[in-house]
Amino acid sequence: MAQNNDTVKLIGSWSSPYALRARVALHLKSVKYEYLDEPDVLNSKSELLLKSNPIYKKVPVLIHGDVSICESLNIVQYVDEAWSSGPSILPSHPYERANARFWALFVDDKIFGSLDAVGGAKDDEGRMAAAGKLMECLATLEEAFQKSSKGLGFFGGENIGFLDIACGTILGPVSVIEAFSGVKFLREETTPGLIQWAEKFRAHEAVKPYMPTVEEFIAFAKKKFGVE
Repeated sequence: MAQNNDTVKLIGSWSSPYALRARVALHLKSVKYEYLDEPDVLNSKSELLLKSNPIYKKVPVLIHGDVSICESLNIVQYVDEAWSSGPSILPSHPYERANARFWALFVDDKIFGSLDAVGGAKDDEGRMAAAGKLMECLATLEEAFQKSSKGLGFFGGENIGFLDIACGTILGPVSVIEAFSGVKFLREETTPGLIQWAEKFRAHEAVKPYMPTVEEFIAFAKKKFGVE
């Protein structure tokens, strides 16, 4: 079994919102690690990545001693449990932990699914339908934020936590979709809490060093899809 003093490495990619989750978790826990960037992970994968995650062949992968942990939310939970340093990332109460996991899965399933649908729509009708679904999902997440935050700055209350880390991954993709479509999805009239939360999340000391700017996300998307 890996020990806390074992060597820690993280295989990621600067443009991956999922790798961001792992980096934020490691920062919160004050874990020293070696970061191994896969600069062109869409077209080229290192031997270490393929060896460490042979099933999905995706980043991020956390290597702790002689074990590899894959999938971003799984990594965040592992980091929280493997290191006692720093604040707890997941809530201590069983119901709150289960609730945080539920909404994290909602983000990965429903919101990212809607984002993909908007970006991959074949025509205006399909794009409008997908955009409407994305707005519904964000309105639902707004309700979850209002309940979970208890009037404070983060989903976890006063401090950044598991659900904040899970939801933070949507900010880059949403900004790209907004830039390409000309449609604002995070709006004061429908998602005021999420707008304020997004500002706090981006500015947090565990997030700011690792999260690309909106301009960097847009430039990456233009290169990826061959858009001038």
